[in-house]
Amino acid sequence: MEESTSKEKVLKHVREALISKTDQPFPKIDFDKPVFRDLEESMDINFAQELTQAGGNFIYCDNENEFLQGLHFLIKDRQWGQVFAMEPKIADILKKGQITFSYYPEELVNAQVGVTGCECLVSRLGSIMVSTGQMAGRRIYVSPEIHVVLAYTSQLVADLKDAFSKVRKKYESRMPSMVTLITGPSRTADIEKTLVVGVHGPKELYVFLVEDRP
Repeated sequence: MEESTSKEKVLKHVREALISKTDQPFPKIDFDKPVFRDLEESMDINFAQELTQAGGNFIYCDNENEFLQGLHFLIKDRQWGQVFAMEPKIADILKKGQITFSYYPEELVNAQVGVTGCECLVSRLGSIMVSTGQMAGRRIYVSPEIHVVLAYTSQLVADLKDAFSKVRKKYESRMPSMVTLITGPSRTADIEKTLVVGVHGPKELYVFLVEDRP
């Protein structure tokens, strides 16, 4: 009997396709082989180049004391307002450097600067991987107009797959409810194709990379 509707014709083709098996056209695909070429620069240099191209600011530090000196300078030179930090490790470092900051969640709405750590830095993309597993919550990545990230050279990874592997190994069966990437300051061109910075999140992004390799 001839099919009476276009829907029945489509379903007939689907059924025939499911019944008829075809050979795999590409049987020798190596799914473990890297998709991208090897990085031409070291991971830290490549990350710095990609981050700055995306509009972020990169500062290399030999140790945490240099990070504190650099943050002190920026706060004074740029006349930054209230600083907010919630992660215990970040809080301890700021206290050591005698940098005044807030840490009560209700004070986040008044903060101009948010200081966080990260899960890792993706060198190829110049991106920062963060998650709710860091105890900083979700709002600190979007509420303050300035985002300062304290990262370490041991957190550098080459590609996105390496970043996810690192996070899965860290949390195992307790994966955070949010894992995301930050690439440069917040920006959009949705309105009349005009680029606007700081619409959905921070206007400025600073990454301090502290050397912790042997």
